Amino acid sequence: MRRALALASAVVLAAAFGACGGDPSAPDSPPPPTSTLDAADTTALDAGAPDASDAGPAYAFDLPPGFPRPRVPADNPMSEAKVALGRRLFYDKRLSGNGSQSCGSCHQQSLAFTDGRARGIGSTGAAHPRSAQSLANVGYVSTLTWAHPQLRELETQALTPLFGTEPVELGMRDPADVVARLRGDPVYEDLFPRAFPETASPFTFENVPRALAAFQRTLLSGWSEYDKHIAGQASAFGASEKRGLELFFSEELECYHCHGGFLFSDSVAHAGSTFFEALFHNTGLYNIDGNGAYPADNPGLFEITTNPADMGRFRAVSLRNVAVTAPYFHDGSAATLDDVLDHYAAGGRTITTGPHAGVGSASPLKDELVRGFTLTAEQRVDVLAFLRSLTDTRFLSDPRHSDPFAADAGP
Repeated sequence: MRRALALASAVVLAAAFGACGGDPSAPDSPPPPTSTLDAADTTALDAGAPDASDAGPAYAFDLPPGFPRPRVPADNPMSEAKVALGRRLFYDKRLSGNGSQSCGSCHQQSLAFTDGRARGIGSTGAAHPRSAQSLANVGYVSTLTWAHPQLRELETQALTPLFGTEPVELGMRDPADVVARLRGDPVYEDLFPRAFPETASPFTFENVPRALAAFQRTLLSGWSEYDKHIAGQASAFGASEKRGLELFFSEELECYHCHGGFLFSDSVAHAGSTFFEALFHNTGLYNIDGNGAYPADNPGLFEITTNPADMGRFRAVSLRNVAVTAPYFHDGSAATLDDVLDHYAAGGRTITTGPHAGVGSASPLKDELVRGFTLTAEQRVDVLAFLRSLTDTRFLSDPRHSDPFAADAGP
């Protein structure tokens, strides 16, 4: 509940400071279905599509083939200058209380903007209860973080790592201090007015999360070997990957129900969305008391809704670049993709000893699609080959997303 309070505080800060296609499918496999709202899976969600549009001058998104335009809030239109400002802010360690971390510290480009840790470590050394999510294609995610149904806009979400206290992430306390640290920097003195030319006083805190959000909307990843294969281009997508794709989209494995569509997730929003789509799932990672209980510091959606049925429910993350985002699950409790396959093959995880002991496959709260399956050794190799084909090496090294301070420093 402490984390819920921190997130609630961020929403209050947001109000105070004014923060505001086609799906590729394999020709020889069942197409990923479009998810529909399930009342049981959308507890505490309000109806309707997110309040966003493509207002203002059209921004030239570098869209991967088959990707729709990301949604852009009407009060924060995109521009090249705003993206440049957001990129610099994203990597600026002055946005942490003690100057030791930036957003990029926990979201590293080479790891698809994750950090390789099971659980995040904040600027003060505090361990987080959850892992840092990938920011690849974050502009399409309908609800942000692991399990917060009302946190939907990047502009608002940025306030949580900046000012949250349980746990401390960047550890800032005063919005005025953020601005004071940046004033006098000639790069920012130039970028803020160009990014917000419609504002009489552009160098304000409210424009910090707006610029960060604009940069994050450009983190588009859709140029993997899988995407090349779907587009009919020559690629390294071979026979093993094709067999793995067929298994992934099969009713035997059921993967595509939660990881379908162009994002390989079932919580997606874009400029053309006609309804709000956000689902949360209990995959049987824990069953501490035999009634489906999860660890007290990680109860999932239940922390926000307090609905017992929401215990252990988390958003299904995108599987794009999944091969470089280990460890897996919200608490990093699966070290490898092999471990993830073991979990789903068993229909849930069994923990034999310790305070979290329990049989996850027997949880009464587990999603009914997590029912287990059997793979031969060859089939396992094929599924893993398909998952690795979702790695977008162009995205992982794209200089447009890299640390500008490293470039400033030179060789």
